[in-house]
Amino acid sequence: MPVSIVAALQIGSLPEGKAATLEQILSYENAIIAAGAQLVVMPEALLGGYPKGEGFGTQLGYRLPEGREAFARYFANAIDVPGVETQALAELSARTGANLVLGVIERSGSTLYCTALYFDPQHGLLGKHRKLMPTGTERLIWGKGDGSTLPVFDTQVGRVGAVICWENMMPLLRTAMYAKGLDLWCAPTVDEREMWQVSMRHIAHEGRCFVVSACQVQASPQALGLEIAHWPAERPLIAGGSVIVGPMGDVLAGPLVGCAGLISAQIDTADLVRARYDYDVVGHYARPDIFELTVDERARPGVRFT
Repeated sequence: MPVSIVAALQIGSLPEGKAATLEQILSYENAIIAAGAQLVVMPEALLGGYPKGEGFGTQLGYRLPEGREAFARYFANAIDVPGVETQALAELSARTGANLVLGVIERSGSTLYCTALYFDPQHGLLGKHRKLMPTGTERLIWGKGDGSTLPVFDTQVGRVGAVICWENMMPLLRTAMYAKGLDLWCAPTVDEREMWQVSMRHIAHEGRCFVVSACQVQASPQALGLEIAHWPAERPLIAGGSVIVGPMGDVLAGPLVGCAGLISAQIDTADLVRARYDYDVVGHYARPDIFELTVDERARPGVRFT
């Protein structure tokens, strides 16, 4: 099994919009090459933005016109998949020789999805995963994915899959992804809390897999020209915390806090067999005679023409 270098790129969406954010991503090309990274994971909602603190003009039971205008601006900043942004990212993957996994806000009809995209140096855009359960008021602006976008891919660094932010705390989703035989668990997020580090280490240890988590980093709301009630002065909007964890829960790189940057670690997927010797959560440590999980991977469109 291969020895490889994996990385997390910690950056944030720029207030100037998706074009400027895309240019920021592309500016890390030389850093990716210099690191020798064969897999680079980037944060949740990087292209399209995570509108932390935005209320979209909503109170329980009604929505204000200014909220509709805010959503229209957010919709305009989302991307089409495929589209010009995915083409640029496919070309970045090809030039660097690295597989890419990153979070975007995807437009589909008049609905937005929080989506993770996969790119391969030879084949470009491989596929996507739509977040199954938006958290809290994210449900106001994002649709829910279905079981048809739970792919894993065999890549140059091993078998790769992605689970977005608080999806990582869904035990049944974790079990389903473990059953797909992941070597590398990619976790795009905007969760900056210390508890997130605990979750990443737990997942690596529970799944006996390598975990690469990339979090956005954002300056204080004041620096970004935002007004968020009761937000402490100069506290970052999102402080980062990108981290790479080994299959026994050991931190290999990071967490990177408070600044943009690329962190990387050398991994050996041969270590996974050793790690699973005494604990294979969907293998010899399972009890299928007692517990059984059924996963529906059919697409669930709102309208089906036959």
